[in-house]
Amino acid sequence: MIRRTIAIGKKEFKHLLRDKRLLFVMIFLPIFLLVIFGYAVNFDVKNIQLSVLDKDQSNLSRSFINSISSSNYFYISSYLKNDSEIKYVLDKKEAQVVVVIPSNFSERIEKKKETAQVQFLIDGVDGNAATIIKSYVDIASIKFNQKLQKEIFAKLGVKFEPLISLEPIFWFNPDLQTTKFLIPGLIAMILIIASVISVSLSLVKEKEHGTIEQLNVSSVNSVELLVGKSAPYIVVAFFDALLILFVGYVLFDVVVKGSMILLLIMTLVYILSSVSLGIFISVISTSQQIAFTLATFATLLPSVILSGFVFPIESMPPIVQIITNITPAKFFIVILRSIIIKGVGIEAFWDQLLYLIAFGTLFLIVAVVVYKNDSATA
Repeated sequence: MIRRTIAIGKKEFKHLLRDKRLLFVMIFLPIFLLVIFGYAVNFDVKNIQLSVLDKDQSNLSRSFINSISSSNYFYISSYLKNDSEIKYVLDKKEAQVVVVIPSNFSERIEKKKETAQVQFLIDGVDGNAATIIKSYVDIASIKFNQKLQKEIFAKLGVKFEPLISLEPIFWFNPDLQTTKFLIPGLIAMILIIASVISVSLSLVKEKEHGTIEQLNVSSVNSVELLVGKSAPYIVVAFFDALLILFVGYVLFDVVVKGSMILLLIMTLVYILSSVSLGIFISVISTSQQIAFTLATFATLLPSVILSGFVFPIESMPPIVQIITNITPAKFFIVILRSIIIKGVGIEAFWDQLLYLIAFGTLFLIVAVVVYKNDSATA
C-alpha cells in the first residue's frame, strides 16, 4: 500500500514539475498576496487631516492646537476663517476632522475659571476611522486639560495630584500594529486557497483526460489514489508556509514568539485539513472549471468574512457565529495568533486543533466513500 501510494505521489509530482505555470503560481502567488494584502489591509489611522477654525486667536488656543498637531496622528491641512468653510472642507474630504475653538476660549479658562467647550467635527463616513479619530482627540484633550490643571494649581501653590493614575499596558502587541494582527489571518487565507484549489484540480484532470478509468481498474485503491495525488501539493503548500513566514518576518517584522516546531506541526495539520476539502471538491466535480469555482467559493469568502481574519466573530449575530464553523481557517487563525503573537503553548488552543483534525478526517472519509460509489457505478 505504501509503495503504491508513493508511486502515485511520484507520478503526480512529475506532472507538477512539468506544469511550470501552475508551479510558479503555487509558489509565488502566496508571496504576492501576502505583500499586497500586508501593505493594503491596514486599520492603523495616521496622518489625519485636521482643519482649524480658531476664533479666539490667543496663546492658549494656539497651545491647544499645537498639543494636538504635535502627535504623529494629526497634521494641520488648513486654517479656516469662518463657519461657512467647515462644510466645504468636509464635503471635499480636505479634512477628516475640524476643530472649532470659540472666541471666549482663553477668557473662560484664565479669567473666569470656567469650562470652555471646543467642538470637533469628524467625518463619519468611515465609522471605524471616525471612532479611532475620536479616541485620539479625546486623549489629546485630556492631556492638555491635565497640563492646564497642573499650571493653575501651581499658581495657587497647591500640588496637583490626580486621585486615579491610569497606566495602560498592552500585552502581546504593545505597538498596536494591525499588520501583526492581520498577518496570521493572511497566512491562513493564502494556505487554504492554494491547497484547496491545487488539490481540487488534480483528480479532475484524470477525469477530463479519460485516464481515471485506468486507475479504477488498477490495483490502486481509492485511499492510495487520493493520498498519493495530494502528497505533492501538501509538500508545496508546506514550503509556501515557510516562505510566507520568512517574508512576513523580513517585510512586516512578524516574529514568532512561541515554539517554531509547534507552529510548523499546527501548519501541517491545517494543510492536511484544507487538502481534505480539496479532495472532496475534486471527487464531486466533473470538470476543472467546476472544481475551480467550487474551491474558490469554499475558501475565499469564508476565510475572509467568517474566519475572524478581518471581522471579529464575537460581534456577529449568534446564527452567523455558528455558520463560521464551516471554515477551518477560523480555528487556524486562533492557533496562529496564539503562537506567533502571544507565544503560548498547545494548552491554549487544543480545542481548535481537535476541530482541524475532525474537519480533515470527515471530509477525507466522505471523499473516499463518494469516490468508491462513483467507481462502482462506472
